[in-house]
Amino acid sequence: MEYGANGNANAKPLGHGLKFLIYGRTGCIGGLLGQICEAQGIPFAYGSGRLENLDSLRADIAAVHPTHVFNAAGATGRPHVDWCEFNKIETIRSNVTGALNIADVCWEMGLPLIFYSTGCMFDYDADHPMGSGIGFTENDRSNYSGSFFSKTKGMVEDLVKNYENVCILRVRMRLFSDLSHHRNFIKKIIGYERVVNIPNSMTVLDELLPISIEMAKRNLTGIWNFTNPGVLSHNEVLEMYRDYVDPNFTWKNFSLEEQAKVLVAARCNNELDSTKLKLEFPQILPIKESVIKYVFEPTRKKKEYCSMKC
Repeated sequence: MEYGANGNANAKPLGHGLKFLIYGRTGCIGGLLGQICEAQGIPFAYGSGRLENLDSLRADIAAVHPTHVFNAAGATGRPHVDWCEFNKIETIRSNVTGALNIADVCWEMGLPLIFYSTGCMFDYDADHPMGSGIGFTENDRSNYSGSFFSKTKGMVEDLVKNYENVCILRVRMRLFSDLSHHRNFIKKIIGYERVVNIPNSMTVLDELLPISIEMAKRNLTGIWNFTNPGVLSHNEVLEMYRDYVDPNFTWKNFSLEEQAKVLVAARCNNELDSTKLKLEFPQILPIKESVIKYVFEPTRKKKEYCSMKC
């Protein structure tokens, strides 16, 4: 379902006086947020201003009169973060200048801001070794700057966290039920000739994005590791894809060293500790259970339905 640039600002307000202003309409998170608001009857509008332009942000807020602002905009690059290595000014303006601008304008106007950031600024180290179950917490600062994208995200989190009105959500390796979407981690890796096989924290958007709206309703702030508990490896994801979607699917692995030869920027791998999020929302499923329930089982049901109809 598609929604116009102005959202559903005239919808019947089932959200108990809520009204959201969302940035990032063309991105996967921003688009999904609009669908969730529509389903929940929450009036919302997509921002038309540029995050680099303070006056346009103030104009959006004056026009919409939101109760909450959501920043799901940012430069991640297409087809992947290597783009940021060749477009550093655009990346800075979006990921640093823009993120600081919207945080500052919201603070100035007394508005809560939900900021969808990233957990891709940590890498396994001696204190958080791979396979140990010891994840990086919300109190940990970025230990990774191997890509320009990660460098900008680590820098901006260190600054934005000082704004008491901001809720920072560290999203990682987005999984969601639209397997055709180019931002879906599953869509990405099924198209690769070879993949590494490293356990990582991941975010199932179908489950966690509605929780981010609940976080806004509760006016939660601070840094949150916005991932499902536990980790999944690339092979585990691909095995589920084979078992639920395409029984003929095959893939090949290669090492981190081999991967580095075909990438411009290095990639990080990590486990984030989701204890804080789980305590606030005990219903959140472990990563493997969540991806089966919200991604692969619905996909298989759609496939079976289509087979019956055809």
